Amino acid sequence: MFRFTLGPAMAALIALTCQAAAQSNAPQVTTKKVDGTDNVYMVRYGGHQSIFVVTPQGVIVGDPISYLRPAKPFIDEIKKVTDQPIKYVIYSHHHYDHAAGGKPFKDMGATFIGHRLLKQRWMDLKKQNALLSDVVMPDEVVDRKKTIKLGGTTVELIYTGINHSDNSLVMLLPKEKVVFVVDFAPIESIQFRNIPDNSSPLAFVESLKKLEALDWNIMVPGHPYAGGRWGTKKDVQDDIAYLEDLSSATKKAADEGKCFDTAMKEIKLPKYEKWTGYETGLGANVERFCYWWARGY
Repeated sequence: MFRFTLGPAMAALIALTCQAAAQSNAPQVTTKKVDGTDNVYMVRYGGHQSIFVVTPQGVIVGDPISYLRPAKPFIDEIKKVTDQPIKYVIYSHHHYDHAAGGKPFKDMGATFIGHRLLKQRWMDLKKQNALLSDVVMPDEVVDRKKTIKLGGTTVELIYTGINHSDNSLVMLLPKEKVVFVVDFAPIESIQFRNIPDNSSPLAFVESLKKLEALDWNIMVPGHPYAGGRWGTKKDVQDDIAYLEDLSSATKKAADEGKCFDTAMKEIKLPKYEKWTGYETGLGANVERFCYWWARGY
C-alpha cells in the first residue's frame, strides 16, 4: 500500500484553501441604514436579515444568521461601519436558520441573550446529543421583557406570546421607533408551511395584536419580503386579518366535516392571492387550523 504524509506547510495551505472556498461560496451580504435612524443597520445575508445597533460603548446585534455558512461576512459588515466591540447578540427565536453560527461573535466577547424557553429547548436537545454544534447557549434569558441600555441607546426585548415559536423576542428601539421582528409577521406573505412550531393558532393572532400595539413606525423583518422593503403597522394588521379570515373559513369547513383534505383543497382566500406563497402554501396553512378546529390542538 502506498502512503504519504502531508507536511505542516501543505496541511496549512489546504486548510486556507478550504476556508477561502467556503468564503467564496457564501451568499452576498449587504448593509443598509434603517430609514430615519443614525445608528441602526439592517444586514441582508442571502435570504436572511438581521440588525445591528452602533453605540459609543459597543454594538448590539440581532440574530447571527450564519447557519451552514461563515459568520465572518456579517462581522465584516459591522466592522465597515464601526470599530466598537460587539457587546450583545440577541436571539429572535431558536430556529437554526436565524440563530446558528454565533461562535465567532462569542469569541469576540459578546453576551448572548434569548428567551427562557429558547434555552430550555436547546438544553433538552443537548441532553439528547441532538443540539447543533454551531449554536451558542444564551448567557442571559428573558421571560416577559428585558431592557438593554448601552451608550445612550435603549433596546427593549419583548415577548409577545406564542407565534412562529414559543420563544420569539421582538427587539424594540423606542427612541428610533424601530422593531426587529423575525418570521411571525411576514410582509405580503402567508405563514410558513403548516405553521409547524405553534401550539395555538389563536394565540398567534393575539401575539400579532400585541406587536401592533407597540409604539413603532418601521419593522425590519428577518427575511426580504415584498421586494425587501421595511414593514409597517398596516402589514401587521394585514397579517392579523389573514389569520382571522383563515380561521373563520377553516372553522366553517371543520363544522361541515371537511377537514382535512377537502378543506385544504376547497378553501380559497382571493383577497390574499397575490401574496407570496399563496398558491403553494395556503393548503398547509389551512391544515394547521384544521388541527385546531377539528381536533382541538
